[in-house]
Amino acid sequence: MLHNYYQQVKLPSGQVHVYAGPELFAALDYKVFELANNNLQIPNQVYMGYTPDVHVGVGTCIGTTAVWNMEDGYVSPSIVGSDIGCGMRVHLTNLHKDELKDVKLRRKLVKAIEKYLPMEEHGRGHFSDIRLEHVVKKGLHGLPKKYIPDAYTPRKATSLTHVESSKFYVEGGALDLFPERVWHRSHRQLGTLGGGNHFAEIQAIEIPEENREIAEAWGLKDGQVVIMIHSGSRAWGGSVSQYCSSNMTKMMKAEGLGTADPKLVFAPLAHQLGKDYVELMYSALNYAVVNRHLIAYAIREAGKDVFGSKFEMSTLYDLMHNYAWEEEHDGHSYFVHRKGATRALPAQHPDNPEPYKETGHPALIPGSMGSSSYIMVGKPGGRDNYHSICHGAGRIRSRSASKRLITVEEFAASMRVGMEDEIVLNQRSLESMVDESPQAYKDVDQIIESVVGAGLAEVVAKCKPLATIKGA
Repeated sequence: MLHNYYQQVKLPSGQVHVYAGPELFAALDYKVFELANNNLQIPNQVYMGYTPDVHVGVGTCIGTTAVWNMEDGYVSPSIVGSDIGCGMRVHLTNLHKDELKDVKLRRKLVKAIEKYLPMEEHGRGHFSDIRLEHVVKKGLHGLPKKYIPDAYTPRKATSLTHVESSKFYVEGGALDLFPERVWHRSHRQLGTLGGGNHFAEIQAIEIPEENREIAEAWGLKDGQVVIMIHSGSRAWGGSVSQYCSSNMTKMMKAEGLGTADPKLVFAPLAHQLGKDYVELMYSALNYAVVNRHLIAYAIREAGKDVFGSKFEMSTLYDLMHNYAWEEEHDGHSYFVHRKGATRALPAQHPDNPEPYKETGHPALIPGSMGSSSYIMVGKPGGRDNYHSICHGAGRIRSRSASKRLITVEEFAASMRVGMEDEIVLNQRSLESMVDESPQAYKDVDQIIESVVGAGLAEVVAKCKPLATIKGA
């Protein structure tokens, strides 16, 4: 690890390990350390780290890795985040970027996607025949076979194997805690993006020479068109977070637990509220991976409408960046939280899915809208940060500040509006999306430089945007 990209910061309650280059580190808001100090007051914490995209969140910063021993550990909805299971997915197509040179064709594809993927705030997905109970209990294994496109070609199948996890174990008892309205709303939202920074994007691949061998092993080619998806557990995860946080807050008050921040909630893993939260969180992780899968299913159908039945879209990988679960490190069991942090395992790590044992799995890092995204792979040095890397660019301006300070003209220029290489956006008004413009975020290239410089991961492919689909 290069020390220019790592700082150990001592605070009154403990220490936080920060992975960021000098410029990014110098620009960090003092509040990120205030929040770290509060988080370090939770008993028995073993480790806390920040990735270079770290920024202030509710209770805990986005870009946090927090670790406890299993035997005396704690779980915190605040250190998971309200969008439980939010994460990334990339699919490989059989298209080359030259086939999408015509901006009119890119617009046609975006319009076709809108037909299958609801964009309005309260839009209903097209999957009413799927049983939500099966989804939250069984993950991808709870879907009817017709929604697993490669189920009938097992030798080429990637839907259930090229994912961080296709199913989390859920007994189901805690699911009875939710009222019918939560089930109804969550069922309607299956296969929808949601708002904020969630998106689906059509991108073109560039492969650096130094990792071409890994890229080719993964099926990546220069100029190849890929689909990147960013979404989470929608209303289901939000309800889990709200319900459990409320109950934990009451318990903490009764038992005299707490920190300087009343929004930072937690419970011992051994406490019934801790057990309930973990089970419900896993149900939201199941929902999230299915939701991204169904978004991809919808985009595949749109692709067939535009390009014909020969259009292909195989799964490269699906992973999460808001979750907590048990991991083994150096022969010891830990409970690891990641809030806005991506797990990036190196080659030969035993936790790699079978297809990626030899190379390490793809770590999917989105840029801001209009900027490049990255596909990375973990390095052995990542063990120092429990194999956590960034999850994106990270905000530098709040939504309200972005709307106040960034002009529509600046946003339009970053999207190359009116040019041959315009990044087509489905939203009719750029003004409504200014708070998601690249100017609202850190420079993703600087973030990636810090991750590489710290020896946590390296770049396998750069993904340049061709068209972006945003929800309401």
